[in-house]
Amino acid sequence: MSTTASETDTKTSAEVAEEAARRRTFAVISHPDAGKSTLTEALALHAAAITSAGAVHGKGSRRGVTSDWMEMEQARGISITSAALRIDYGDCVLNLLDTPGHADFSEDTYRVLSAVDCAIMLLDSAKGLEPQTLKLFDVCRSRNTPVITFVNKWDRPGREPLELLDEIEQRIGLRPTPLNWPVGIAGDFRGLIDRAEGSYTKLSRTPGGATRALEERMDAEQAAEVEGEEWVQATEELELLEEIGAHFDEESFLAGQSSPVLFGAALPNFGVSQLLEALVRLAPAPHDPADARGGRRPISAPFSGQVFKMQANMDKAHRDRMAFLRIASGRFERGMVLTHAATGKPFATKYTQAVFGSERSTIETAYPGDVIALVNAAALSVGDTLYAGPKVEFAPIPSFSPEHFAVARAKDSGRYKQFQRGIAQLDAEGVVQVLTSDVRGEQAPVLAAVGPLQFDVVAHRMSEEFNAPIDLAHLEYSLARRTDADSAPKAHALSGCEVLKRRSDGELLVLLPNKYRLRVVERDNPDLVLEPLLAGGVDTDA
Repeated sequence: MSTTASETDTKTSAEVAEEAARRRTFAVISHPDAGKSTLTEALALHAAAITSAGAVHGKGSRRGVTSDWMEMEQARGISITSAALRIDYGDCVLNLLDTPGHADFSEDTYRVLSAVDCAIMLLDSAKGLEPQTLKLFDVCRSRNTPVITFVNKWDRPGREPLELLDEIEQRIGLRPTPLNWPVGIAGDFRGLIDRAEGSYTKLSRTPGGATRALEERMDAEQAAEVEGEEWVQATEELELLEEIGAHFDEESFLAGQSSPVLFGAALPNFGVSQLLEALVRLAPAPHDPADARGGRRPISAPFSGQVFKMQANMDKAHRDRMAFLRIASGRFERGMVLTHAATGKPFATKYTQAVFGSERSTIETAYPGDVIALVNAAALSVGDTLYAGPKVEFAPIPSFSPEHFAVARAKDSGRYKQFQRGIAQLDAEGVVQVLTSDVRGEQAPVLAAVGPLQFDVVAHRMSEEFNAPIDLAHLEYSLARRTDADSAPKAHALSGCEVLKRRSDGELLVLLPNKYRLRVVERDNPDLVLEPLLAGGVDTDA
């Protein structure tokens, strides 16, 4: 008996819905040095994706960080780019999008947050909420992204757990609902109490913390005997949490009003398995995505996806350009010919890969929530939509407001073509924003960055990848405001102001030296259009 086209479509839709329900796509957000790269490794270790963890600097016998592949990252011990790690864990597929922890790379982190369904907010037990954490949480809140909180470094001296919970509620208005509770003060980490079960897991460090921590389950009576006064203090604190009703509520979590909290220490792998289980159990699966017109594309509709990141030369041997795309709907099959929404042109997907840190593997099929890497994607840019079947286009991913500006010039005028090609590629990747004007000319574009470390990345890549070393002359601007064609000539004529065009989208930006000059300009020229640059509803100048 033959199968009809309708029956085939129904079967495919059911398969897509079933596979999407297995996906958990999430990112880790934190302040620099909170332990994000270490946690990323620890999650991969506990999911049995790797066999041994490594410190950021790869000390001793420990391996280097799985997700930090760029030479500058490895040399400085920080994450500059974001990486996608796909991990099979039980019946689930975890898509972990690692992000830059350094504040200078907030824009890359923002793009990643546009591609996830949940975020893990990582806090240092001694420092609590820090400026970069607050800024990234605001982005999560603007996108209604549910947040799970992981209090890290409990194996080191830090603050009281109740004090940290109070800070979360008071400073960001997120009601904390602990899922587990530490036994032992910060710096004397004994184990964790599971609030739902009432059981206790005693944790023991393995040599060097390179493999999974040893876990011993106990009931309350055994735990009281083993831990003594530390157990008594922990249970008293839990009684207080019961009195104030700090219980997990799924509805408020998914609405971004509360956050389940877990305690642990990523370096010795304490509490990481509990975080993984909570993520699988609580994080939302992919759902019907919203398109640029405010409608919803069913998750089982034909394939669609959005590029949220571009990255070149991940493989030095091939000098390729890779587009990271989050699948929004449908089933992806390698070799599909898709339509590029921005141009209407076909886009072939013969070379498609899954990326695990610096390692790659060819991917044949993928489903909503998965992140695929499209190789040799020179025609694509951040925010682009690819689709099959009925046309769909997703809203563009906004840019952060730059705060640092520098004029770039080629050191060797004989390498001007390489200079042009490199600047164009870094602009398309979103490494920096490139601004131009008729006055300055194409040979002296203005680079606009959220943080000055972005300029170091540009200089490094222009020299190493494009063989076109550059000189950077920093400008005395610190603010950018969007304007229009009518206001641009008048704004450009004002003292201390300059109007440039953003090459990626043609937006006209007014650059100003500081907020005081902005206030004077606004006061004396009320007719001028000077709009803040917003990212997903967040004023990024704030």
